[in-house]
Amino acid sequence: QVQLVESGGGLVQPGGSLRLSCAASGSSRSLAVMGWYRRAPGKEREWVAHITRAGVTNSADSVKGRFTISRDVAKNTVNLQMNLMKAEDTAVYYCYGYIDQTNYWGQGTKVTVYS
Repeated sequence: QVQLVESGGGLVQPGGSLRLSCAASGSSRSLAVMGWYRRAPGKEREWVAHITRAGVTNSADSVKGRFTISRDVAKNTVNLQMNLMKAEDTAVYYCYGYIDQTNYWGQGTKVTVYS
């Protein structure tokens, strides 16, 4: 069973930066895809970004140019560098990983952008 554990959430002011990390365990192989979703208060879950085992990345228009996703395939970890943060980035961020036709999810880490 694959388990994902996020870290790095917290409080940040508008224009500031945070770095989220997620570590996967329980798989002898690297996950095919790792990425992030978020759920803001009172809103639907929103896909943020993902990165494949080959290093191909994609991100939502709302974070393009501000958020950067990266991973260490050998360690099965994924990071989300968040810069130029805005109040609308406030959400619980969930790491996910995909392998063998199954999605796995972390418990979430809370990010609050406040002024």
